[in-house]
Amino acid sequence: MTVLLFGGNGQVGHELRRSLRALGDVVVTTRSGQLPGGARCEVADFDRPDSLAELVERVAPAIVVNAAAYTAVDKAEDDVDAAFRTNAEAPGVLARACALRDIPFVHYSTDYVFDGQGSRPYREDDPTAPLGVYGASKLAGEDAVRSAGGWHLILRTAWVYGRHGHNFMKTMLRLGEDRDELRVVADQIGSPTPARLIAEVTAGLLQRSDAEGTFHLTATGQTSWHGFAAAIFEEAVARGLIARAPRVLPITTSGYPTRARRPAYSCLDVCKLERVLAWRIPDWRAGLTRVLQE
Repeated sequence: MTVLLFGGNGQVGHELRRSLRALGDVVVTTRSGQLPGGARCEVADFDRPDSLAELVERVAPAIVVNAAAYTAVDKAEDDVDAAFRTNAEAPGVLARACALRDIPFVHYSTDYVFDGQGSRPYREDDPTAPLGVYGASKLAGEDAVRSAGGWHLILRTAWVYGRHGHNFMKTMLRLGEDRDELRVVADQIGSPTPARLIAEVTAGLLQRSDAEGTFHLTATGQTSWHGFAAAIFEEAVARGLIARAPRVLPITTSGYPTRARRPAYSCLDVCKLERVLAWRIPDWRAGLTRVLQE
């Protein structure tokens, strides 16, 4: 079968290019029509949502997976229309195109649909209350996918990192080479989640007949950004990736002001996902070890 993948040059998209090959031929799209390394692929411009249905019709895939998103959380506060075009309008167009052709549609969402005021991991049916434009645009995308009426998977994830793209782990490793001391936020709590885990679980869910609807997909356990940074440096030194670890000083969110508010508590309950998969999702620390070993 053919799998049509949108956003093939992002963190999750890069890993999906590998994991989805277990299902069939993968047709990859990016906005530029080019992949890292220069290989050509299909063009999909999420700033022009109305152009996307034609691509679905032309490729005629058996499955569509959308890993494209507007993820500039702070910039979204001043770029509202672009965020909603990419995160809400475009997924709605794709979901409707898939529904018309009975094509399964996979879409990724975020912990930012919640306000972060909880004290236990959020379940799929907990009330949503995004704090800013990014979260609101992703929630609108969820609603658009559901309202299309077709078979769909909405996978909410959080604190994504990996070997490719821009992410917290790679930033820490880069800064750690040059600095003796780093100040990292310690009062935001979440579950660092490898992009590779997201891609592997996605492929696994698509091979099951009982997986449909909304699922939370993160690593298990929890830490702060400060704790995540400390773990990154500890593991990196142990593997010889950096010569020494800088001091990591905890600060509060107020000590690192940003344009958009972040959820203080971003842990997502993955029990529903584990029941469907019939296996345990690994802890965030085990995930970090695996990524750095690779």
